[in-house]
Amino acid sequence: MRKLVYYIAATLDGFIAGPDGSDPTGPDGFWPIPEDYLKHLIAEYPETLPGPARAALGVTAEGTHFDTILEGRRSYQIGLDAGVTDAYPHLRHLVFSRTLGESPDPAVEIVATDPVARVRELKREDGKDLWLVGGGELAGALYGEIDRLILKLSPTTIGSGIPLFGRNAAFEPAAWALTDHTVLGSGAAYVTYERAAAVTG
Repeated sequence: MRKLVYYIAATLDGFIAGPDGSDPTGPDGFWPIPEDYLKHLIAEYPETLPGPARAALGVTAEGTHFDTILEGRRSYQIGLDAGVTDAYPHLRHLVFSRTLGESPDPAVEIVATDPVARVRELKREDGKDLWLVGGGELAGALYGEIDRLILKLSPTTIGSGIPLFGRNAAFEPAAWALTDHTVLGSGAAYVTYERAAAVTG
């Protein structure tokens, strides 16, 4: 069965974006991308680069991890504001929104139904794993369905912002097993955790 993988950049204090929800690695972001971080991403996760970045960097590798991306409405809006209706044309692209209505792009599927039910359907399909790119609100809604966390840790703290699982996530402790890690010279790190078991009191 396919796994739902939350592959996301985060600060040391657990935020995936600033208080306004803007892209932390974007042109006006608070985390300039280190060269070794980008090289590792290209080598290990080339499919997670947006289409325009892949073209600019000459990246053509298909990638081995994901063939489908799941995105929340606010995360998708960042691309729309930049004039990009499908930032990942090399992947099957689903956007979860009850307000967006018709898709701005024929290749992007809008999901207005229960995200948990839709993800369970996707998991039963054949293919590579499912990449949950964000945002925090969607990750919070899918918290119980996430099988793997891959955190791209920035050696920064910001004090406040959008938490890993959004501002409204339920209190539901879970244990995670560290299965892989790569620490880069810049101080950035890629850490992978598999869901272990629920934590009971």
